[in-house]
Amino acid sequence: MEIQLKEVTNRRELRKFILFPQSLYRGNSCYVPSLYMDESNTLRWDKNPAFKDCQVKYWLAYREGKIVGRVAAILPGKFYEKWGKRYLRFGWLDFIDDPAVSAALLKAVEDWARAEGMEAVHGPLGFTDLDREGMLVEGFDELGTMATNYNHPYYPRHLEALGYTKDTDWLEYEMTVPSQPDEKIAKAAELVMKRYQLHVLPAKTKNDFLPYAHDIFSLLEEAYRHLYGVMPLSQAQVQAYIDQYFGLAIPEYVPLVLDAENKLVAFGVVFPSFSHALQKSHGQLFPLGFVYLLQALKNNERADLYLIGVKDEYLGKGVNAILMNQIMNAFIRNGVKKVESNPELETNANVQSQWKYFERRQHKRRRCFIKPLTAEKID
Repeated sequence: MEIQLKEVTNRRELRKFILFPQSLYRGNSCYVPSLYMDESNTLRWDKNPAFKDCQVKYWLAYREGKIVGRVAAILPGKFYEKWGKRYLRFGWLDFIDDPAVSAALLKAVEDWARAEGMEAVHGPLGFTDLDREGMLVEGFDELGTMATNYNHPYYPRHLEALGYTKDTDWLEYEMTVPSQPDEKIAKAAELVMKRYQLHVLPAKTKNDFLPYAHDIFSLLEEAYRHLYGVMPLSQAQVQAYIDQYFGLAIPEYVPLVLDAENKLVAFGVVFPSFSHALQKSHGQLFPLGFVYLLQALKNNERADLYLIGVKDEYLGKGVNAILMNQIMNAFIRNGVKKVESNPELETNANVQSQWKYFERRQHKRRRCFIKPLTAEKID
């Protein structure tokens, strides 16, 4: 049957775009839907500050009036400026197991990329490094997280058949939290703090760490600047992320390491796992979704690591031991048993070395694919 592509041009169609995966993954115990409100704020032209520097197109694929696939294409203005490569990125790619559907979706992306003079198409990627990125290639039977994509095992096969190859991989680990604090980590943390005159912000409420929110993003940009595909964030984007996520943050899960002048030198951002809450609510806050999220905040045996950053001049000086000591003790106090690392580049040895403090297993791998473009004629 013929596949028809329709470009998304209004909020009614965008709602269909956002909700399509819920029908595609209905009954899948590993799929975790995104929070609809967050997804809408990310994809809406009038909500996401990233649109100031990006050109974006969304398409839905239809067969006999039924949605069978979706894709977003993003032309990021700052990417060439930072990396010197004329790449267009795709994301939010979902489709039924039919090669005609995936081919039609990615052809639309590639045709637009050629029309804009791009050298290659790569993805799945979002507007920024803080959006969901990467296609799952291992770990299809593992529970997803709020921060990551889930996809069926046939997705990578479709992309490879269309000429896409690996550009980079991210690894994910599941860690087991020990039942007692680790004295070695505690002693190492104490020694490092004394040696470099560092201390941990004694935050009791959100108001204690919110004054450092912009400093966290400044340090984040410094620490992550060399990572794959990372682009600088505007102040409007930073504020949007603060508004979107920091309201849910738990003070003891956001350790901030300060120097003698109370300047930020390292941070960690951890959240209780929202995976089961999002599954129960189908990504909606109402009528009961907010209740499930509140329950996840208060009583949860799983947690997700989101961000860790250390200033350049403190790398290799043991500051990570301070963060790990704070985070591990918070897990033990709150009854957390399992922790998800979320994606980290397979080449990022500095981050992976932090998990030496935990019993761990590498249980997922996700991939960014790339396809160089030729000057073939666009239909």
